Amino acid sequence: MKPEHRAYRTVDGNVRIGSVIHGIGAEIADPQGWVWTLVEAMDGTRGPSEVVGEVVRAHPGLTGDDARQAMADLLAAGFVDDAGAAVPVSEREQVRYSRGVPLLRWMDLGPRTSPWDAQLRLREARVLLIGVGGTGGYAAQSLVASGVGHLHCVDPDVVELSNLNRQPLFREPDIGHPKVEAAVATLRALNSDVTVTGERREVRGQEDLAELVRPVDLVEPVDPLDGAAPTAPYDLLVLAADHPDDIRRWANRVCLAAGLPWVDAGYRGPLVTAGAYVPGRGACWECLRAGEAARRDLRLGPGQDPEVASPRMPWNPATAVTAGLSGGLLAHAALALLTGVPALEPGVRFGMNLMLPGDPVLQRTPRHTDCPACGERE
Repeated sequence: MKPEHRAYRTVDGNVRIGSVIHGIGAEIADPQGWVWTLVEAMDGTRGPSEVVGEVVRAHPGLTGDDARQAMADLLAAGFVDDAGAAVPVSEREQVRYSRGVPLLRWMDLGPRTSPWDAQLRLREARVLLIGVGGTGGYAAQSLVASGVGHLHCVDPDVVELSNLNRQPLFREPDIGHPKVEAAVATLRALNSDVTVTGERREVRGQEDLAELVRPVDLVEPVDPLDGAAPTAPYDLLVLAADHPDDIRRWANRVCLAAGLPWVDAGYRGPLVTAGAYVPGRGACWECLRAGEAARRDLRLGPGQDPEVASPRMPWNPATAVTAGLSGGLLAHAALALLTGVPALEPGVRFGMNLMLPGDPVLQRTPRHTDCPACGERE
Protein backbone atom coordinates (compact mmCIF):
# COMPACT_ATOMS: atom_id res chain seq x y z
CA MET A 1 0.00 0.00 0.00
CA LYS A 2 1.18 3.56 -0.65
CA PRO A 3 2.54 4.98 2.62
CA GLU A 4 0.36 8.08 2.18
CA HIS A 5 -2.71 5.82 1.88
CA ARG A 6 -2.07 3.73 4.98
CA ALA A 7 -5.30 2.02 6.07
CA TYR A 8 -6.94 1.93 9.48
CA ARG A 9 -9.97 0.22 10.98
CA THR A 10 -13.02 2.16 12.10
CA VAL A 11 -14.89 1.47 15.30
CA ASP A 12 -17.47 -0.57 13.37
CA GLY A 13 -14.84 -2.73 11.68
CA ASN A 14 -14.69 -1.10 8.27
CA VAL A 15 -11.39 -0.37 6.54
CA ARG A 16 -10.61 3.23 5.65
CA ILE A 17 -7.86 3.70 3.11
CA GLY A 18 -6.31 6.56 1.18
CA SER A 19 -6.14 9.11 4.04
CA VAL A 20 -8.94 11.29 5.33
CA ILE A 21 -8.62 13.81 2.48
CA HIS A 22 -11.93 14.24 0.66
CA GLY A 23 -11.54 13.04 -2.91
CA ILE A 24 -8.88 10.46 -2.05
CA GLY A 25 -10.06 8.27 0.82
CA ALA A 26 -12.43 5.31 0.60
CA GLU A 27 -14.20 3.12 3.14
CA ILE A 28 -14.55 -0.64 2.61
CA ALA A 29 -17.04 -2.80 4.48
CA ASP A 30 -15.16 -5.72 6.07
CA PRO A 31 -17.57 -7.90 8.07
CA GLN A 32 -15.29 -10.95 7.89
CA GLY A 33 -12.06 -9.05 8.59
CA TRP A 34 -10.12 -10.37 5.62
CA VAL A 35 -9.79 -7.00 3.87
CA TRP A 36 -7.87 -5.75 6.90
CA THR A 37 -5.62 -8.80 6.75
CA LEU A 38 -5.05 -8.09 3.07
CA VAL A 39 -4.03 -4.46 3.47
CA GLU A 40 -1.84 -5.35 6.46
CA ALA A 41 -0.07 -7.99 4.36
CA MET A 42 0.48 -5.50 1.51
CA ASP A 43 3.21 -3.68 3.43
CA GLY A 44 5.87 -3.84 0.72
CA THR A 45 7.70 -6.86 2.12
CA ARG A 46 5.75 -9.52 0.20
CA GLY A 47 5.06 -10.29 -3.43
CA PRO A 48 1.49 -10.82 -4.73
CA SER A 49 1.53 -14.61 -4.24
CA GLU A 50 2.81 -14.23 -0.69
CA VAL A 51 0.08 -11.71 0.10
CA VAL A 52 -2.61 -14.06 -1.20
CA GLY A 53 -1.13 -16.93 0.80
CA GLU A 54 -1.10 -14.86 3.97
CA VAL A 55 -4.77 -13.90 3.57
CA VAL A 56 -5.95 -17.42 2.70
CA ARG A 57 -4.10 -18.89 5.68
CA ALA A 58 -5.73 -16.40 8.04
CA HIS A 59 -9.19 -16.87 6.46
CA PRO A 60 -9.57 -20.50 5.28
CA GLY A 61 -13.02 -19.89 3.82
CA LEU A 62 -11.65 -17.35 1.36
CA THR A 63 -10.40 -18.30 -2.09
CA GLY A 64 -7.19 -17.06 -3.65
CA ASP A 65 -9.22 -15.60 -6.52
CA ASP A 66 -11.11 -13.38 -4.04
CA ALA A 67 -7.85 -12.07 -2.60
CA ARG A 68 -6.32 -11.51 -6.03
CA GLN A 69 -9.41 -9.62 -7.23
CA ALA A 70 -9.33 -7.42 -4.15
CA MET A 71 -5.66 -6.65 -4.80
CA ALA A 72 -6.49 -5.78 -8.41
CA ASP A 73 -9.30 -3.48 -7.24
CA LEU A 74 -6.96 -1.68 -4.84
CA LEU A 75 -4.39 -1.28 -7.61
CA ALA A 76 -6.98 0.12 -10.03
CA ALA A 77 -8.13 2.58 -7.37
CA GLY A 78 -4.60 3.97 -7.07
CA PHE A 79 -3.88 2.84 -3.52
CA VAL A 80 -0.98 0.49 -4.38
CA ASP A 81 2.65 0.98 -5.41
CA ASP A 82 5.26 -1.56 -6.42
CA ALA A 83 7.73 -1.25 -3.55
CA GLY A 84 10.32 -3.14 -5.57
CA ALA A 85 10.13 -0.98 -8.69
CA ALA A 86 13.42 0.44 -9.92
CA VAL A 87 13.95 4.18 -9.46
CA PRO A 88 14.28 5.49 -13.04
CA VAL A 89 15.98 8.82 -12.23
CA SER A 90 19.40 9.96 -11.08
CA GLU A 91 20.34 10.29 -7.43
CA ARG A 92 20.37 14.06 -7.88
CA GLU A 93 16.75 14.00 -9.09
CA GLN A 94 15.76 11.65 -6.28
CA VAL A 95 16.97 14.20 -3.77
CA ARG A 96 15.62 17.27 -5.60
CA TYR A 97 12.12 15.88 -6.00
CA SER A 98 12.01 13.83 -2.79
CA ARG A 99 9.20 15.99 -1.37
CA GLY A 100 7.19 16.50 -4.55
CA VAL A 101 6.99 12.90 -5.74
CA PRO A 102 5.27 11.67 -2.55
CA LEU A 103 2.61 14.35 -3.01
CA LEU A 104 2.05 13.27 -6.61
CA ARG A 105 1.84 9.67 -5.38
CA TRP A 106 -0.65 10.73 -2.70
CA MET A 107 -2.95 12.46 -5.21
CA ASP A 108 -2.57 9.85 -7.95
CA LEU A 109 -5.59 7.56 -8.09
CA GLY A 110 -4.51 5.68 -11.19
CA PRO A 111 -2.47 2.48 -11.43
CA ARG A 112 1.22 3.21 -12.10
CA THR A 113 4.31 1.11 -12.65
CA SER A 114 6.34 3.46 -10.45
CA PRO A 115 5.69 6.45 -8.15
CA TRP A 116 8.08 8.32 -10.48
CA ASP A 117 5.80 7.99 -13.53
CA ALA A 118 4.26 11.44 -13.12
CA GLN A 119 7.65 13.08 -12.55
CA LEU A 120 9.00 11.43 -15.70
CA ARG A 121 6.07 12.77 -17.73
CA LEU A 122 6.80 16.22 -16.36
CA ARG A 123 10.50 15.89 -17.26
CA GLU A 124 9.56 15.19 -20.89
CA ALA A 125 7.06 18.08 -21.13
CA ARG A 126 7.52 21.16 -23.32
CA VAL A 127 5.60 24.21 -22.11
CA LEU A 128 5.04 27.61 -23.69
CA LEU A 129 4.43 30.39 -21.14
CA ILE A 130 3.12 33.75 -22.30
CA GLY A 131 3.51 36.48 -19.71
CA VAL A 132 6.11 36.43 -16.91
CA GLY A 133 4.62 39.11 -14.66
CA GLY A 134 2.78 38.35 -11.42
CA THR A 135 0.69 35.32 -12.29
CA GLY A 136 3.16 34.09 -14.88
CA GLY A 137 6.18 34.60 -12.65
CA TYR A 138 4.75 32.56 -9.81
CA ALA A 139 3.59 29.87 -12.25
CA ALA A 140 7.01 29.75 -13.90
CA GLN A 141 8.73 29.33 -10.55
CA SER A 142 6.45 26.42 -9.69
CA LEU A 143 6.86 24.71 -13.05
CA VAL A 144 10.65 25.00 -13.05
CA ALA A 145 10.97 23.97 -9.40
CA SER A 146 8.71 20.99 -10.11
CA GLY A 147 10.95 19.81 -12.95
CA VAL A 148 9.15 20.59 -16.21
CA GLY A 149 11.46 19.57 -19.03
CA HIS A 150 11.52 22.74 -21.15
CA LEU A 151 9.87 26.07 -20.43
CA HIS A 152 9.85 28.74 -23.14
CA CYS A 153 8.89 32.21 -21.88
CA VAL A 154 7.46 35.03 -23.99
CA ASP A 155 6.94 38.62 -22.79
CA PRO A 156 7.37 42.02 -24.50
CA ASP A 157 7.75 44.30 -21.47
CA VAL A 158 10.54 45.82 -19.40
CA VAL A 159 10.69 45.71 -15.62
CA GLU A 160 9.15 48.74 -13.87
CA LEU A 161 9.19 49.75 -10.21
CA SER A 162 5.45 49.18 -9.96
CA ASN A 163 5.96 45.51 -10.90
CA LEU A 164 7.95 44.70 -7.80
CA ASN A 165 5.01 44.48 -5.40
CA ARG A 166 3.85 41.22 -7.00
CA GLN A 167 6.23 39.90 -9.68
CA PRO A 168 8.66 37.46 -8.04
CA LEU A 169 11.23 36.99 -10.81
CA PHE A 170 12.54 40.57 -10.69
CA ARG A 171 14.70 42.71 -8.39
CA GLU A 172 15.41 46.44 -8.25
CA PRO A 173 18.55 46.14 -10.44
CA ASP A 174 16.32 44.66 -13.17
CA ILE A 175 14.32 47.88 -13.59
CA GLY A 176 14.51 49.06 -17.18
CA HIS A 177 15.64 45.68 -18.50
CA PRO A 178 13.49 43.27 -20.54
CA LYS A 179 11.40 41.10 -18.28
CA VAL A 180 12.06 37.94 -20.21
CA GLU A 181 15.83 38.26 -19.82
CA ALA A 182 15.61 38.67 -16.05
CA ALA A 183 13.00 35.91 -15.82
CA VAL A 184 15.08 33.38 -17.75
CA ALA A 185 18.17 34.13 -15.64
CA THR A 186 16.24 33.71 -12.38
CA LEU A 187 14.57 30.51 -13.50
CA ARG A 188 17.80 28.94 -14.74
CA ALA A 189 19.37 29.65 -11.35
CA LEU A 190 16.44 27.90 -9.65
CA ASN A 191 16.82 24.57 -11.47
CA SER A 192 19.71 23.87 -13.82
CA ASP A 193 18.18 20.51 -14.77
CA VAL A 194 15.36 22.33 -16.59
CA THR A 195 15.84 23.96 -19.98
CA VAL A 196 14.55 27.54 -19.80
CA THR A 197 14.47 29.76 -22.89
CA GLY A 198 12.71 32.96 -23.79
CA GLU A 199 12.06 35.65 -26.32
CA ARG A 200 10.98 39.26 -26.08
CA ARG A 201 7.89 39.32 -28.23
CA GLU A 202 4.46 40.92 -28.22
CA VAL A 203 1.29 39.02 -29.08
CA ARG A 204 -0.76 41.43 -31.19
CA GLY A 205 -3.22 39.06 -32.81
CA GLN A 206 -4.35 35.51 -33.32
CA GLU A 207 -1.73 34.88 -35.99
CA ASP A 208 1.05 35.82 -33.56
CA LEU A 209 -0.21 33.17 -31.18
CA ALA A 210 -0.58 30.61 -33.96
CA GLU A 211 3.04 31.20 -34.93
CA LEU A 212 4.20 30.79 -31.34
CA VAL A 213 2.50 27.44 -30.73
CA ARG A 214 3.76 25.88 -33.97
CA PRO A 215 7.06 23.98 -33.87
CA VAL A 216 9.81 26.55 -34.15
CA ASP A 217 11.40 24.90 -37.18
CA LEU A 218 8.31 26.01 -39.13
CA VAL A 219 8.70 29.71 -38.31
CA GLU A 220 11.38 32.35 -38.61
CA PRO A 221 14.27 31.99 -36.12
CA VAL A 222 14.10 34.11 -32.97
CA ASP A 223 16.68 35.16 -30.45
CA PRO A 224 16.26 32.45 -27.81
CA LEU A 225 18.38 34.10 -25.11
CA ASP A 226 21.30 31.71 -25.39
CA GLY A 227 19.05 28.69 -25.74
CA ALA A 228 16.65 27.17 -28.21
CA ALA A 229 12.91 26.87 -28.03
CA PRO A 230 11.59 23.32 -28.42
CA THR A 231 11.79 21.95 -31.96
CA ALA A 232 8.85 19.61 -31.31
CA PRO A 233 5.32 20.82 -30.67
CA TYR A 234 4.52 22.09 -27.21
CA ASP A 235 2.54 19.90 -24.83
CA LEU A 236 0.80 22.84 -23.15
CA LEU A 237 0.21 26.57 -23.45
CA VAL A 238 0.25 28.46 -20.15
CA LEU A 239 -1.37 31.85 -20.66
CA ALA A 240 -0.59 34.42 -17.97
CA ALA A 241 -1.04 37.60 -20.00
CA ASP A 242 -4.21 39.67 -19.81
CA HIS A 243 -3.50 42.07 -22.67
CA PRO A 244 -4.67 42.59 -25.35
CA ASP A 245 -8.24 42.10 -24.12
CA ASP A 246 -8.93 39.38 -26.71
CA ILE A 247 -5.85 37.27 -25.96
CA ARG A 248 -7.86 34.48 -24.29
CA ARG A 249 -10.22 34.27 -27.22
CA TRP A 250 -7.26 34.08 -29.59
CA ALA A 251 -5.66 31.39 -27.43
CA ASN A 252 -8.87 29.39 -27.44
CA ARG A 253 -9.16 29.48 -31.23
CA VAL A 254 -5.47 28.76 -31.84
CA CYS A 255 -5.33 25.87 -29.37
CA LEU A 256 -8.50 24.33 -30.81
CA ALA A 257 -6.95 24.44 -34.27
CA ALA A 258 -3.66 23.00 -33.03
CA GLY A 259 -5.21 20.41 -30.70
CA LEU A 260 -3.14 21.94 -27.89
CA PRO A 261 -4.26 21.87 -24.23
CA TRP A 262 -3.99 25.19 -22.44
CA VAL A 263 -4.49 26.82 -19.06
CA ASP A 264 -4.99 30.39 -17.96
CA ALA A 265 -5.38 32.30 -14.71
CA GLY A 266 -5.72 35.78 -13.34
CA TYR A 267 -7.32 37.98 -10.75
CA ARG A 268 -10.01 40.63 -10.69
CA GLY A 269 -9.75 42.37 -7.37
CA PRO A 270 -10.13 39.69 -4.66
CA LEU A 271 -11.42 37.07 -7.13
CA VAL A 272 -8.66 34.67 -8.23
CA THR A 273 -9.33 31.93 -10.78
CA ALA A 274 -7.66 29.49 -13.16
CA GLY A 275 -9.05 27.50 -16.08
CA ALA A 276 -8.06 24.30 -17.89
CA TYR A 277 -9.05 23.41 -21.47
CA VAL A 278 -8.37 20.42 -23.70
CA PRO A 279 -9.66 20.45 -27.30
CA GLY A 280 -12.32 17.78 -27.76
CA ARG A 281 -12.81 17.25 -24.02
CA GLY A 282 -15.40 19.34 -22.27
CA ALA A 283 -16.26 22.97 -22.80
CA CYS A 284 -13.82 25.32 -24.47
CA TRP A 285 -13.07 28.76 -23.04
CA GLU A 286 -15.83 30.37 -25.12
CA CYS A 287 -18.39 27.74 -24.05
CA LEU A 288 -17.48 28.37 -20.43
CA ARG A 289 -17.63 32.13 -20.81
CA ALA A 290 -21.03 31.96 -22.50
CA GLY A 291 -22.33 29.64 -19.78
CA GLU A 292 -21.18 31.96 -17.05
CA ALA A 293 -22.74 34.99 -18.77
CA ALA A 294 -26.05 33.13 -19.00
CA ARG A 295 -25.88 32.09 -15.34
CA ARG A 296 -25.31 35.58 -13.96
CA ASP A 297 -28.18 37.97 -13.38
CA LEU A 298 -26.67 41.44 -13.62
CA ARG A 299 -30.12 43.13 -13.76
CA LEU A 300 -28.94 45.49 -16.47
CA GLY A 301 -31.27 47.93 -18.13
CA PRO A 302 -32.07 47.75 -21.85
CA GLY A 303 -29.03 48.40 -23.99
CA GLN A 304 -26.57 48.46 -21.10
CA ASP A 305 -23.14 46.98 -21.76
CA PRO A 306 -22.30 44.13 -19.32
CA GLU A 307 -18.90 45.76 -18.83
CA VAL A 308 -20.55 48.43 -16.62
CA ALA A 309 -21.03 45.73 -13.95
CA SER A 310 -17.30 44.92 -13.92
CA PRO A 311 -15.41 47.91 -15.28
CA ARG A 312 -11.88 47.53 -16.61
CA MET A 313 -9.04 49.73 -15.43
CA PRO A 314 -5.80 50.74 -17.16
CA TRP A 315 -4.05 48.32 -14.74
CA ASN A 316 -5.33 45.51 -12.61
CA PRO A 317 -5.22 46.12 -8.83
CA ALA A 318 -3.11 43.33 -7.32
CA THR A 319 -0.79 42.35 -4.52
CA ALA A 320 1.78 39.61 -4.14
CA VAL A 321 -1.00 37.58 -2.50
CA THR A 322 -3.45 37.68 -5.41
CA ALA A 323 -0.67 37.24 -7.96
CA GLY A 324 0.80 34.35 -5.98
CA LEU A 325 -2.54 32.61 -5.59
CA SER A 326 -3.40 32.94 -9.27
CA GLY A 327 0.08 31.77 -10.28
CA GLY A 328 -0.16 28.82 -7.94
CA LEU A 329 -3.55 27.81 -9.30
CA LEU A 330 -2.22 28.21 -12.84
CA ALA A 331 0.75 25.96 -12.12
CA HIS A 332 -1.53 23.41 -10.45
CA ALA A 333 -3.76 23.26 -13.53
CA ALA A 334 -0.69 22.95 -15.78
CA LEU A 335 0.87 20.17 -13.72
CA ALA A 336 -2.43 18.30 -13.56
CA LEU A 337 -2.84 18.34 -17.35
CA LEU A 338 0.81 17.41 -17.95
CA THR A 339 0.99 14.54 -15.45
CA GLY A 340 -2.62 13.46 -14.93
CA VAL A 341 -2.16 14.04 -11.18
CA PRO A 342 -4.61 14.82 -9.85
CA ALA A 343 -7.11 13.90 -12.52
CA LEU A 344 -8.58 17.21 -13.70
CA GLU A 345 -11.61 17.17 -15.96
CA PRO A 346 -11.02 20.03 -18.45
CA GLY A 347 -13.54 22.68 -19.38
CA VAL A 348 -13.53 24.11 -15.87
CA ARG A 349 -12.66 27.31 -14.03
CA PHE A 350 -11.88 27.20 -10.33
CA GLY A 351 -10.52 29.46 -7.65
CA MET A 352 -11.43 31.53 -4.64
CA ASN A 353 -12.87 34.84 -3.51
CA LEU A 354 -10.66 36.36 -0.82
CA MET A 355 -13.68 38.19 0.58
CA LEU A 356 -15.30 34.80 1.28
CA PRO A 357 -12.48 32.29 1.84
CA GLY A 358 -14.89 29.45 2.60
CA ASP A 359 -16.81 29.94 -0.64
CA PRO A 360 -14.81 28.34 -3.48
CA VAL A 361 -15.32 29.33 -7.11
CA LEU A 362 -16.21 26.54 -9.54
CA GLN A 363 -17.50 27.22 -13.04
CA ARG A 364 -18.44 24.35 -15.33
CA THR A 365 -20.83 24.22 -18.24
CA PRO A 366 -21.66 21.63 -20.90
CA ARG A 367 -20.00 22.03 -24.25
CA HIS A 368 -22.24 24.23 -26.41
CA THR A 369 -23.16 22.67 -29.74
CA ASP A 370 -23.59 26.15 -31.18
CA CYS A 371 -20.29 27.49 -29.83
CA PRO A 372 -18.63 29.59 -32.57
CA ALA A 373 -15.24 28.18 -31.60
CA CYS A 374 -15.76 24.45 -30.95
CA GLY A 375 -19.42 23.73 -31.67
CA GLU A 376 -18.82 21.70 -34.85
CA ARG A 377 -15.82 19.80 -33.52
CA GLU A 378 -16.10 16.30 -32.10
